Amino acid sequence: MRFVGKSVVVTGASSGMGRQIALDFAKEGATVVAVARRKERLVELAESAEGFDGKILPYAGDISSQEVCEGMIDFAVENCGKLDILVNNAGVMDEFVPVGELTNELWEKVMKINLEGPVFAMRKAVQVMLDKDTKGNIVNVASIGGVRGCRAGAAYTASKHALVGVTKNTAYMYAGKIRCNVICPGGVETEVMNSQTNISQFGMGRIMAGLDSSIPQGQSKDISAAVLYAASDDAAFLTGAEIVVDGGVSCN
Repeated sequence: MRFVGKSVVVTGASSGMGRQIALDFAKEGATVVAVARRKERLVELAESAEGFDGKILPYAGDISSQEVCEGMIDFAVENCGKLDILVNNAGVMDEFVPVGELTNELWEKVMKINLEGPVFAMRKAVQVMLDKDTKGNIVNVASIGGVRGCRAGAAYTASKHALVGVTKNTAYMYAGKIRCNVICPGGVETEVMNSQTNISQFGMGRIMAGLDSSIPQGQSKDISAAVLYAASDDAAFLTGAEIVVDGGVSCN
């Protein structure tokens, strides 16, 4: 029970890794503000947490909006009196599109969700966290595409590299007051991968070339375990770290 009495915001909570992260925090006693666009899924998620030591509060909104990113932090403070932990998990893929095929629309969509949303949320969260005596905690979810930037599309790769950089800068700037770490998953079985409908055949071909198919995909619980560790007091001396959770893919 590592998070009894803690107030947590988790984005991208309606499915996949975000859903698992929200449930696991609630199991360990936290009050979780679960953020996603699909309100009906958030309501179902909150119901799934009934009987846990913690609870889940739905907050419907699109994190590509600055207003939503700031509003979810205000909502946590209004309902919990504080914000202890922010988990920027929401993200979108980019159809494996290389730079030569990249449109302005796709670039802007990916950057708004994968980078601007987390930055807006972090900016608001930092202001709240600095106003309390206990240390704040931010966990961003990037990708091995943010540390090994070749097996994804151009926009996705750029957004995840930037998120890793923002994480490290935040950890340094607020050292001793706010911990900030980034989880870098490899392939994970989630809806995000299945939602791509206009995949670049050239980009996919380059990505698949030489890929080791013997390494299995991870599960949402694998990523959630890393997030909760980084957010817990067990990791009190951990900040500015890239935590790669990829089943060994990056060892190739």
